Amino acid sequence: MGASAEYDSPWKQALEHYLQPFLQLCFPSIYAAINWQCPHEFLDKELQQIVRDANSGKRFADKLVKVWLLEGNELWILIHIEVQGQREPGFTERMYVYHYRIGDRYCRPVVSLAVLCDSNPNWRPHRFIRHTLGSGVQFEFLIVKLLDFRTHWSTLETSTNPFAIVIMAHLKTLETKRTLEQRQVWKFTLFRRLCEQGYGKQDILELFNFIDWVMKLPEELEQAFRAEVIAYEEERQVKYITSIERLAKREGRQEQTIRLLMKTVQLRFGNAPADLPARLAALTVEQLETLMEVALTVNTLDNFIAQVLTWQ
Repeated sequence: MGASAEYDSPWKQALEHYLQPFLQLCFPSIYAAINWQCPHEFLDKELQQIVRDANSGKRFADKLVKVWLLEGNELWILIHIEVQGQREPGFTERMYVYHYRIGDRYCRPVVSLAVLCDSNPNWRPHRFIRHTLGSGVQFEFLIVKLLDFRTHWSTLETSTNPFAIVIMAHLKTLETKRTLEQRQVWKFTLFRRLCEQGYGKQDILELFNFIDWVMKLPEELEQAFRAEVIAYEEERQVKYITSIERLAKREGRQEQTIRLLMKTVQLRFGNAPADLPARLAALTVEQLETLMEVALTVNTLDNFIAQVLTWQ
């Protein structure tokens, strides 16, 4: 099973907000070759065109970003996030297909990176080989296995790199699948770390959003977690809970906007694709509000869907 919508959006947002720390922590040689004085650019439309052409039929938390190297050359980096619990035979071929399609269509050098978030320590795909009668192709890409960070947990704990929090939250989510009481403990531990690590308010919001999204708790444990946060804030005389509550209100606003948007689409175009609500749930409130204008002005459902796909 590939990346689910449950994990797709938080990973995409984490990469967009923390591309530089992500590469520094997970792919240091790539990070060191980039000129970070030049602004990078995410190429969502270009990648979406490639994904449609590849016709994989699945959704993954992929990002394509344009960066500039220290030597002055332009480079496109394909970052593929694979969130799954078992080996997938077609993964290496898909990495190859994306790589050559991007290079062929846009005539740009491409570096392919894969972030393996699964729980199988033995699954480490990094090469696609196809040979027939002496002719063939061999394609290699770089990988990082997040599971490997378990043996470097103390390094993550002392790191000031914000992406260390992302990895810690992911690892503890895997580790506590069957012990949700322990997940509650770790969720609060990571929240407290955010507050005590010296991050700015915006970083705390962004990183907590990832933690809250992936470290799901049943209602009773979630209420207990919120009570811990309130007690912590009262003791330290801080008001991060206000930010958390604003996040919850924002999620409610998102749900209301999606419902209104779906009604608008159905009134204008009739039946919508069954997967449209899930696709809309991966978007921000600002994007959804923009789509409302699109839904009222475009002439066809296909044109509306095309706009949705440019943000995924």
